[in-house]
Amino acid sequence: MTPDIPASLPFISGLVCMGYIVASLFFARFWRRTGDDLFAAFAAAFLLLATNTALVVILDVPREEVGWIYLLRLAAFTLIIIAIVKKNWRSPRADERR
Repeated sequence: MTPDIPASLPFISGLVCMGYIVASLFFARFWRRTGDDLFAAFAAAFLLLATNTALVVILDVPREEVGWIYLLRLAAFTLIIIAIVKKNWRSPRADERR
């Protein structure tokens, strides 16, 4: 660990990673219950965010916004945006058939 990074950073990052995993499992449970693709996208996105947080600590990346690891976060938010747009662009009649 580099000297300018506080020693509590891995602990806090672990807590954040655990929170992302819990959120992912929460949305996966709703996806299994409803079959809605929006919940599956949120579960996958939170899993990507957990992976991003874990890799930052494991690989000891000093600035994640500069490196390749930032692409995981970008993919997670892109997945969420695409899922929301897909859900909102569905025709009202498709929802009535369910």
